[in-house]
Amino acid sequence: MAHAEQVKKMTELVAKFVGYTGKVLPDDVIAKLEELRREEDDPMAKVIYDTMFRNQQLAKDLDRPSCQDTGVIQFWVKCGTKFPLIDELEALLKEAVVKATFDTPLRHNSVETFDEYNTGKNVGKGTPTIWFDPVPKSDSCELYTYMAGGGCTLPGHAMVLMPGEGYEGVAKFVLERMTSYGLNACPPLLVGVGVATSVETAALLSKKALLRPIGSHNPNERAAKMEKLLEDAINAIGLGPQGMGGKASVLGVHIENSARHPSTIGVAVNVGCWSHRRGHIIFDKDLNYTVLSHKGVSL
Repeated sequence: MAHAEQVKKMTELVAKFVGYTGKVLPDDVIAKLEELRREEDDPMAKVIYDTMFRNQQLAKDLDRPSCQDTGVIQFWVKCGTKFPLIDELEALLKEAVVKATFDTPLRHNSVETFDEYNTGKNVGKGTPTIWFDPVPKSDSCELYTYMAGGGCTLPGHAMVLMPGEGYEGVAKFVLERMTSYGLNACPPLLVGVGVATSVETAALLSKKALLRPIGSHNPNERAAKMEKLLEDAINAIGLGPQGMGGKASVLGVHIENSARHPSTIGVAVNVGCWSHRRGHIIFDKDLNYTVLSHKGVSL
């Protein structure tokens, strides 16, 4: 296949995948929502869960996004340094977003800051957001896609704690965001927490935490224990589905961390709503693909 044809093919596949993730939730999110619905005994909460699943069925039947806010598109790219389209990848992903915007269709959510006009294409200065992690000697390309909606973005926050505040300070920071802004994000929520040195390092980790499969745990046993403690604490708030009360407030809590300066504790929160539209796909050098987030999908 000629190089130009490869670029066109991957652009079309990514556009289809982005559009698909706006209509169908990933397998792990559906499984967790089913679990929460089974365990719920509040009548109003049960009705809301049933409505969520009705929403999902209608999105499939009508071939339309499951939420009107299809967010700002974000990509985390773990790209092999020998992947044949590495030089074209950034432009290719932007073009795929434009194509998905009109084909899916997606709501126009890219407004140029200060100039205050909507580009109408979901592409603007810095959008879609693309984070690159190079993978030495690999010829494959792994993409995580995410639709960052307005409601689930609102609780996002980052700050640097004094070291004396310790991990209790991290827990207090997270719970303050959940009790003040959690309702805005359409619970049950997936809560990503980043712990690092500074606001930007913690913030990026908190976003990457949202791209982990639900039910996965931080490999550090102390961090994993804190994930469970925060999950129990946020559930105890009783937000319930759509904030109307119920047993569960969260789909899960994921913590990502790095080493940090001894004098600082950078901490950040990013939140995904119940309609957590995440995708995970891997391309080999010949553009054969494997979809990991949605089993059995053909684009």
